[in-house]
Amino acid sequence: MSKYLLIQIRESAKIKQEEFDSFVKYSKEKKEYFDSYDVFKDPPLAPELISQYKAIFVGGASDASVLKPEAYSFVPSLIDFLNYCVEKSIPTFASCFGFQAAILALNGEVIHQANDFEMGTYPISLTPEAKEDNIFKDTPNGFFGISVHKEKALILPKNCIKLAYTENCVHAFKVINKPFYAFQFHPELDRQTLIDRLAYYQAQYTENPGHYQEIIDSTVETPESNDLVRKFVQRIVNS
Repeated sequence: MSKYLLIQIRESAKIKQEEFDSFVKYSKEKKEYFDSYDVFKDPPLAPELISQYKAIFVGGASDASVLKPEAYSFVPSLIDFLNYCVEKSIPTFASCFGFQAAILALNGEVIHQANDFEMGTYPISLTPEAKEDNIFKDTPNGFFGISVHKEKALILPKNCIKLAYTENCVHAFKVINKPFYAFQFHPELDRQTLIDRLAYYQAQYTENPGHYQEIIDSTVETPESNDLVRKFVQRIVNS
């Protein structure tokens, strides 16, 4: 059986399972085709792990920061692992925290944004290069995606192609001539899952109940974003 590996940066068992189920759902693959790797509990990531899988997914994080390797000891090994994925042309799909780790793996810069960060659903613009990309070529410009993050990238590393963005930051890129994609937004998340997750982390991400409700009321469905997971599997991994 050909399998996918989902690298998870989630300490909450509830959110970890929710994330796993979301990737499975939108990949349109069977649940048994996915293995989960917990960076907080499993041994340090090693290149040998890749040989067991046909593709790598990297999820988001609730508290961890790629800018604090002294606090999160798994960050350097994750960065090295992603570098190896690039070198060996391993199909890779990195979301949110995974995006930020990928930026650092490729010698780019990630910055912290403590206030007025993106939280909710946002229209995401496509670059002209996206029209030629296997994943994005039939995705409409201005599609809505879910974005909740305090760290971001404004400029891409060398040998990368910017595919999507908002006024706030870069939102998607691929490495030139490699099956390696990264997304600052969450293609694996849909509106209801976002609502449930923000309810769980309400104290951490929202200022008060009114602020939370305002975000919830402004959210919309994100079908074009969600379909990017399937497109990666079908057009990049299984093409």
